Amino acid sequence: MVGLKVAAGVFVLLVAMLLAQMLLAPQQQPAPAMTHGMPWQIEHPGPGQSRVFGLTLGGGAASTLADALRLAKEAPVLALLTPQDAPAALEAYFENVSLGALTGKLVLSIAAAPGELESMRGNAAKTDHLETGIRKYVLHEADRQRAERLPLAAIAFIPSARLDEAVILERFGMPAERIRQGETLEHFLYPAQGLDIVLDSKGKEVLQYVAPAEFARLRAPLGK
Repeated sequence: MVGLKVAAGVFVLLVAMLLAQMLLAPQQQPAPAMTHGMPWQIEHPGPGQSRVFGLTLGGGAASTLADALRLAKEAPVLALLTPQDAPAALEAYFENVSLGALTGKLVLSIAAAPGELESMRGNAAKTDHLETGIRKYVLHEADRQRAERLPLAAIAFIPSARLDEAVILERFGMPAERIRQGETLEHFLYPAQGLDIVLDSKGKEVLQYVAPAEFARLRAPLGK
């Protein structure tokens, strides 16, 4: 069901890549609780920036993967993913995180220049071909350490508990826009927060965060 959310554009492809990683991710013990805010507790440390789960997006003070590792206390699946019809993406996938009273899956998109990604692909220790057609490159240890120092570009959280319209409006407030996509998906858009909540009537919900200054990455693929 999560894969349905990628039809709108490039950033939402993040969630499809998550699904691919879930198929190969090893079973892990539940992570210790993160105590750095709930999904609706979004702060603005600077113009065009946001902070959620204790992680900052945007600007020169953006959090790194190393920051997220200290928060979650869990070793993620870190890989370079190359879809057939989209740019390569460097992502870290946490199978199980606890955010206050909520649990779920977390994907962090890591900002890296094309040259860096190409170098990591060339140095990859292992390559897997996923059923989705995506190639997954397991990073060489030196590149893994390098990736941990790079800034985060986006966050996707898939809560274990189901969300509905009433919960979204109560916790996050009225969205600036609501856009239907197909028969089962509806996007609740909060540009000032850098947030798109994808409500799926037949599957899992996804909360997608970017820096507010980069909200067009979420909004543009939805058209209208």
